[in-house]
Formats: sequence, structure tokens, C-alpha cells
Amino acid sequence: MKTKIFEVGLLDQYHIYIPEHIYKSFAKAKLSRVKVMASFQSKTIEFYAAVKKDKNTDDYRIMFGKRLQKELGVLQNDYFEMQLFKDESKYGVDIPEELEEVFKSDSEAFTVFETLTAGKKRSIIYAISRFKNSQTRIDKALIVCENLKRGHVNPYTILKPQF
Repeated sequence: MKTKIFEVGLLDQYHIYIPEHIYKSFAKAKLSRVKVMASFQSKTIEFYAAVKKDKNTDDYRIMFGKRLQKELGVLQNDYFEMQLFKDESKYGVDIPEELEEVFKSDSEAFTVFETLTAGKKRSIIYAISRFKNSQTRIDKALIVCENLKRGHVNPYTILKPQF
């Protein structure tokens, strides 16, 4: 399932407006998470997003924070192309290879991870993904595993060694 390519601009500082007629088939299927492909000039980025319905209208919006704006190279008044796809990922976000490998070697931590809510899983994955260095992602994944086994599941503190 995917939409046609459509033109968008920033609704405000952090959101993109998705017209109701564009999102209608996703809404009927009760899909609240999508994979997004956005293009501006010669750049294209892909990311996952939660789609929220505007309480005052029948339209929808997604978060499009400063990091994504900078990565795509758009400013407040720019218009760019976007296409939405059904989110086929297991967690609603791509899991870093390093975290996946650490989970393969630590089944106990992976079992605890699988009991968490979808949002907590995504938060942990995002926390690992933000590190650019592969070795740092491995080190942080090992800390996450140890914390999960100790019962520490708070995504805000899970990257810190717990004693």
C-alpha cells in the first residue's frame, strides 16, 4: 500500500500536513505508522512516522523535526515531494545491525525486549541508532542488554550503566 507522490510544505515548525484524501486508504486500514520517502531538489530521505489526526479537521499530520529538515535541506517556506508507504517493519523503525547482532547473542535480553510496548522498543532502537560510530552502537547495545536483564526498561536511562 502506498500513496501517490504529493507536494507538501511544513505546517508549522515541526509538522507536515497530510490531506485527508491522500491518507484515506491508510485510515480505513487503521494504519497509524507509515514509512515516508521525502524528496527535495537532489536529496531523498526515508524515515518512519506516526500519523496523527488533526482534532479540528479531517486532515492528518506527521512530525518532521529539525534533524529531518536539515537532512533533507528544507526551510520553513519550501515545498517538497513526499510519498507514504505501509510500514512493513517489525518495530516501526529499522533496527541497527549492531543491536540485532547483540540480541542474537543474548537471548535473555531479547526476550525481555520483546515484552516491552511498541513505543518503548522504538525508543530503545532510536537511542542506539543515533550514534554514528559502529563500535559505540555495539557498546550501547551491550549496556541496553544488561539493563534489560536487570529489569531496567526506562528508555531514558537504559543507555546508562546501572549498578
